[in-house]
Amino acid sequence: MELSSQEALIIFSRYPEPGKTKTRLIPALGAEGAAQLQKRLSEHTIKQSEQLLQTRSVTRNIYFAGGNKNLMADWLGSKLNYFPQAVGDLGVKICSAFTDSFANNQERVVIIGIDCPGVNSDILTTAFETLKDQQLVLGAAADGGYYLVGLQKSAASLALPKLFSSINWGTSEVLAATQNIAEDLGLTIGYLKMLRDLDRPDDLDLVDLIEA
Repeated sequence: MELSSQEALIIFSRYPEPGKTKTRLIPALGAEGAAQLQKRLSEHTIKQSEQLLQTRSVTRNIYFAGGNKNLMADWLGSKLNYFPQAVGDLGVKICSAFTDSFANNQERVVIIGIDCPGVNSDILTTAFETLKDQQLVLGAAADGGYYLVGLQKSAASLALPKLFSSINWGTSEVLAATQNIAEDLGLTIGYLKMLRDLDRPDDLDLVDLIEA
């Protein structure tokens, strides 16, 4: 288990059980193939986080759905911290994870999923560096959502839970709605480069970005 630092990287993932993950890819890959892709994406994301550790001290927390803590640790290793995702929509899950880290005295917290194979250690480094000057950092996804969100602890009282409430998750409106709420709250915002998520059959060309 990793010791706490001033910075935390939270990774949202799911135990790769066939039929319960990457369901929009099942028509193209089958249930087993979709689960294997989920597994590969998760392992790729963990590798990128390990590279991040070469240059900065970051606590890595895995918030998981499906399976259990023992299954997750058997799969991804004992060096990570594992927590079940909160019950509710994605906004509830994100808000809960941020709240946990800030309660643990972490100053800068970044949350990612495992659906964006273009996320690498350089992007993660830029996100944490951006949070030294900006209260909020967003990595825009090409589908209108975001692949990364980060907050300063100093902004938590302003941002939580309002920043993640009343959002139509899974739509092309997510990023714009989040920007509007953030601006209404008076948060300063930094942006990362736009990337694509691997969610649908049309996105399968992104598989080439996944490390073996």
